[in-house]
Parts: sequence; C-alpha cells; structure tokens
Amino acid sequence: MPEQLPEHLSARSLLSRRTLALSGLALLPVVAAVAVWPRLVPPAVTAAVALLYLVSTVDRNLLLLRGLRASALIRVEPEEALALRDDDLPVYTVLLPVYDEPSIVTNLINGVGRLDYPADKLEILLLVEEDDIATQTALLDADLQSVRLVIVPHSLPKTKPKACNYGMSLPDLRGELLTIYDAEDIPDPLQLRRAAAAFGRLPADIGCLQARLGYFNERQNLLTRFFSLEYDQWFGVVLPAVEQARCVVPLGGTSNHMRVSVWREIGGWDEFNVTEDADLGVRLARHGYRTLILDSITLEEANSDVVNWIRQRSRWYKGYLQTMLVALRDPAGLRREIGTKATLRLINMTGGVPLTSALNIAFWFALLVWVLGRPAFIEVLFPPLTYYVCLALFLLGSPLSVYTGVIVTQALGKPHLWWAALLTPLYWVLQSVAALKALYQFVFRPSFWEKTVHGLGHPLDSPQPMEGTR
Repeated sequence: MPEQLPEHLSARSLLSRRTLALSGLALLPVVAAVAVWPRLVPPAVTAAVALLYLVSTVDRNLLLLRGLRASALIRVEPEEALALRDDDLPVYTVLLPVYDEPSIVTNLINGVGRLDYPADKLEILLLVEEDDIATQTALLDADLQSVRLVIVPHSLPKTKPKACNYGMSLPDLRGELLTIYDAEDIPDPLQLRRAAAAFGRLPADIGCLQARLGYFNERQNLLTRFFSLEYDQWFGVVLPAVEQARCVVPLGGTSNHMRVSVWREIGGWDEFNVTEDADLGVRLARHGYRTLILDSITLEEANSDVVNWIRQRSRWYKGYLQTMLVALRDPAGLRREIGTKATLRLINMTGGVPLTSALNIAFWFALLVWVLGRPAFIEVLFPPLTYYVCLALFLLGSPLSVYTGVIVTQALGKPHLWWAALLTPLYWVLQSVAALKALYQFVFRPSFWEKTVHGLGHPLDSPQPMEGTR
C-alpha cells in the first residue's frame, strides 16, 4: 500500500479553519467594492460569470461533436482476447467494495463470477466494513470459493477509497493489474482479457484503461433514460474526445484498469475525496500517464428514484469540487505538468460542472423575476452585452444541447431514448438541485459519503450485448 498522500494532494484538509479564514479575507475586498461601486461591480461580476458560462458550454458541446466525428475507443476483438494463453495472462486483482448491500451482494459475486479469466490468475477481494453486519450475514450462505472476504476495520472516513486502499495493503497480493467493480455491476465477461491484451500492445505511458459504463435498466422510467443518455455521451463520446485532445480524463468509479505498479507510484486513492476516481485521473495525468477508454461495457443500475439520484449526484458534484480545488492548490505547477489547455478543461469538467449547474438556478430565477415585473436591479445586473449573452445561451444554447442529445441517441444506436433527449431541460433542474446540495455539503460535510441505495432497478430491463461471450 502506498504511503498516505501528502497533504497538498489530498482533500483531507481542504477546508481547514485557516483556509476558510483566508477565503473570508479574500472576499472582503469584493464586498467592499460592491458597497462602494454598487452600479459597477455587480454587473461586472455578472458579465464575467456569463462569459465563463458561455465558454464552458461551447467547450462541452465541441467535445461532444468531436467525439461523434472520430471515436478514440480502444477496441480488442473477442478473437484477440481469447487468443491469449492462460499462462501468458498477468495476475489480476479485482476489488469489490460494498457497504450495506445485503440484498444484492450475491448478485455482484455471481456477475463477477462470469468473468472469463483463469482462476489461478485471479484474486477477487470482497471488501466489507467491520460494522456492516447485514452484508456479512447475507454472505453466510454465499458461494465464496473464488472470492476472498476482507473485513475492513472501522475507521474514519468511512469511504470507498479507504476500503480499497486497505484491500491493496494486504501483504500477500500477487496482482499485476488492478480493477474495481461496484455492488450492482455486471461486467463484460471478456473485460479482463481485453484489458490485458490492450496493455500488452500499448505503450508504457498508458496508465489506465477506463471501460465504458452503461445501464441494464435504462428503460425503467424517464429518470433512468436521462441517466443512460448522459452516461452514453460521457463514456462513449466525450471522454474519448478529451483523451484525444491530450487532456485529463476523470475516471469513473468502476471498471478502471491499471497496472498495480502505476497505482502505487501515483499514491493510491485519496480516502477523503468522495470522487476518488476523478482525483486519480488527475494524478495519473500529473505523473505523465494517459488514460484511454476501452470499448468494453460494464452494466450498472441507473438510479430510478429522484431522491436517491440527488443523493448520489450531490456526492459526485462535491467530489468534483474537491478534485478541482486540490489540483489548483498549485496552479502554476499543475499547468507545468499537464499544460494550459488541459488545466482549463480540467476546471471545466470537474468543479465547473456543479458550479454551472448551480448558476442555472440563479439565471432562471433572474429570468422569471424579469418576466414578472422588470425590476430595476435586474437591469443593473444585466447590462445589454451580458443580457444578450444570456439570451443567446437560453434561446440558442439550450436547444442546441437538446438537439445534440438527439443526434447522440441515433449515433449510438439507441433511438428509443430520443424523447428523453427532448425532455433534458427537466434533467437540468434535477442537476441544479443536486449542485446546491453539493455546495452545502462541501462546506459542512466534506468527507461524508452519502450512501446510494441499490436494488431499485429491474434487472436487465434493457440488456446490452455482452461482447465476446462464448
């Protein structure tokens, strides 16, 4: 196990009292300027925010269009994966972190049990927290012949990366390659073989292969359709375009494949970051490693309940903020390591996501107030140039984003999602609510891992073909 991450690379002390005090002092000149020049500073701030929002929106749509034009997915055909002799395959460590999952943990074991990989080259670690008696009880009658049960001692923070770091600290591990699967995952049976084959022919600077993620219950309701469309765009289109531009690829929380030596070199997972996957993607890039997207699908459960979805999404957004601010502790050093373009895009793809989602609420409220009464303070906040930028975003940017979503449904062979793409403004409202909650928890509960309830989906409502099965 790597040593504990140094403080400047961890979210451990991101919001210390000293940091909060310095932030408060930094805001004092802004507050003073607003008080002295009330008709100059607020509209200047609004104009700057609107401009940044415009740039952020344009960049995200450009990535989507570039990804649609030329896919940079790493493909390993079933024949190539199956041609590897068992004796030539590396030992694979598979981590299965679970917490309070008594109803679906056996499904996880069965799903991972379908992996086509020689048993003597596979070490599967089921990581269960010491105080999770319900899950431990559910495992009493489970077939654990091919799975090693690891009890994670109680300690804080109680997070997934802490459990995974503990699993990797076991002295007798033999793994050369490493991956993680979540409680509800159903991976492509050939995924490990595909990853091993890809690593065998790729250059040494490829530090990680992120498999694509999809959903087995995407047809369950409108929310799962929204979620599926978002994931298809992110893992199938946007992230390959990001890598092609040589920018930082924020990892997904599951099915990311790495060499164990690389994982140790970059310091393992940050136990205090609630999107440890995105943070790991940043550190891979800072160490000179690239992350490619492997064309192999892991099916997950799309959140079908609105409240549960907001809990999950607010945690992701909080982690994006943590990841961005940790990286920006030394902005000059970050720029030297990954470049100017990659630094700006990292900001846009991590902290920029919840911040723009939260701003949507403010802009929508301003629009509503203006339509209802045209008060004078709105005219002050939105001078003509700012007003027309916001109007263009509303009248042109929003329909363009919806239209792009419809194009993606056709390009990815999922025409049944077209009507969900037309209704995505409803999804933006949910994202804004989650962003506001994330901002609150970022300040008051930064390392709290809000549990996502699994088992609400209908298994294999919309199964996708599992490539390479025999």
